[in-house]
Amino acid sequence: MARPTARELLAALLDDGTYQSWDAEPLDVRPDPAYAADLAAAREKTGLDESVITGRGLLRGRPVAVVAGEFGFLGGSIGVAAAERLASAVERATTERLPLLAAPASGGTRMQEGTVAFLQMIKIATAVAAHKAAALPYVVYLRHPTTGGVLASWGSLGHLTLAEPGALIGFLGPRVYEALHGTPFPQGVQTAENLHAHGLIDLVTAPTSLAATLDRALAALTSPRDSHNDSRSGSHGDCHSGSHGGGEDRPHRATGSASDASAWESVLATRMPNRPGSHHLLHNTATDVLQLGRPHGEIILALARFGPTPCVFLGQERTERPIGPAAIRLARRGIRLAADLRLPLVTVIDTPGAELSRAAEEGGLAHEIAQCLTELVTLPSPTVSLLLGQGAGGAALAILPADRVLATQHGWLSPLPLEGASAIVHRTPDRAPDLADAQRIQATDLIEAGLVDAVIAEHGDTTTFCHRAAQAIQEGLAQLGAMDPATRMHERWHRYRTIGLHQRR
Repeated sequence: MARPTARELLAALLDDGTYQSWDAEPLDVRPDPAYAADLAAAREKTGLDESVITGRGLLRGRPVAVVAGEFGFLGGSIGVAAAERLASAVERATTERLPLLAAPASGGTRMQEGTVAFLQMIKIATAVAAHKAAALPYVVYLRHPTTGGVLASWGSLGHLTLAEPGALIGFLGPRVYEALHGTPFPQGVQTAENLHAHGLIDLVTAPTSLAATLDRALAALTSPRDSHNDSRSGSHGDCHSGSHGGGEDRPHRATGSASDASAWESVLATRMPNRPGSHHLLHNTATDVLQLGRPHGEIILALARFGPTPCVFLGQERTERPIGPAAIRLARRGIRLAADLRLPLVTVIDTPGAELSRAAEEGGLAHEIAQCLTELVTLPSPTVSLLLGQGAGGAALAILPADRVLATQHGWLSPLPLEGASAIVHRTPDRAPDLADAQRIQATDLIEAGLVDAVIAEHGDTTTFCHRAAQAIQEGLAQLGAMDPATRMHERWHRYRTIGLHQRR
């Protein structure tokens, strides 16, 4: 089946002659020679300079902003340059008070850029959340294929979600699933029609019908005051200035002990069965613990106190069951508790990845991750997160963003389970150790990327290790409690808006 490219879709969608590109030259991501060759080949193949195009135009006479992915450009993958282009376009649409139409077609995170690229999903989701908070419509049209972190962030945040007929739509791509499990993913699950039948997509509509469908939708979603206001079409003024948070990059506060181990050695260390987990940390170091919800689930939700500070505690607990939709919904309950009770939130990340199953796909796992991510980023309460051990994929990202991010010496974060990433890049899971090094997943790498504030040494027995981690949490909560809330929220926003950028200036 011939499917339209990003340019062809926008040409069919928008009124003739009205499209205005917003795309500036992509950021220089300093590619290595092999990646530079991949980029050059993609540009030659598609005629585009990145995997997304953005701009504005008229749809049946109504001004709209548009962002569209091009799968032909390195699988529509999102790296730092593509994410910066997307986030800037979303922010400009918000400033100009334009409805925003997103049409992703992507395999997810750009593996050549590793963990820093994965973290860009936070930036994009935050921009989308601000757009929606401004009471502006955000409509998503999922195209073939849309998977991975794109689906689990800006692809699942629409006020309305439409999809292309027959499109492959899923949290994890079929190739990764087969590499990890040795069997193909069940047929007919990751399709637009099946997800529509399960209530995860509002409407399946062909590209040829999309303009008429969106016209009706925007007529219902857009107030008369905004719907045909084209007074800002000439310039967007200083709307992009937020990208750098007023000029100065957020200073690093990173402290603690780095690891001399290789990335793969850290991965193996966090997979040891006797490694302390969230349960050990909570029950050996916190006081006044009241655990809520299922007692032996994949997420521990509790009310607790670290030192003098009461908080809501959300910890991932490694069990035989991976993180599924129900676990993410429990995490979202914890975020709402923190908001309702005006309590700080502590999250602990330690997961080999999300559930890969028919039930998870049909249960809306990607949607739950996207909602959890935006609710956490916008939570008014102070937040501290601890990367305790494994940090694989969207399940880790869902509860990672915080005002203070701590990591243990061997803690790591990657876009996918490393065997799955190896299957994408090398067509075999056997080169996972190489991917661990290339993707810069370790705590020291995350310090350089501006994500982690402190690294916690792991020497000593389990009790000593847990108390050292708890002391870092307690200090983080005390520091945040003394801050002006507006300043704290601005710093949080600035961290995730600029993450990865300072390395490339």
